[in-house]
Amino acid sequence: MMQLLSRDTMTINALAENFDMSRPAVSKHIKIMYNAGFITIRDIGRERYCTLKQDGFNELQQFIDYFDKFWLNKLKKLEALLNNKTKKN
Repeated sequence: MMQLLSRDTMTINALAENFDMSRPAVSKHIKIMYNAGFITIRDIGRERYCTLKQDGFNELQQFIDYFDKFWLNKLKKLEALLNNKTKKN
């Protein structure tokens, strides 16, 4: 859904047409993405238009970057430890 929304703003019905799931299931996904800050929803007449929101992804990227650095540091320490152990043998 987010990939479709990255191309253009879409109505919930238009999104639902792209998936083999019920309209209520699509609405649940939309609600989760909205609550997570990944999309905005705008009511125009009877239609609800979903737009991808960059801010939510920036926050997610910061979260991912933190753990990338954390694990990279741990793996470098493990590599050094294994290299030292190999040199001793």
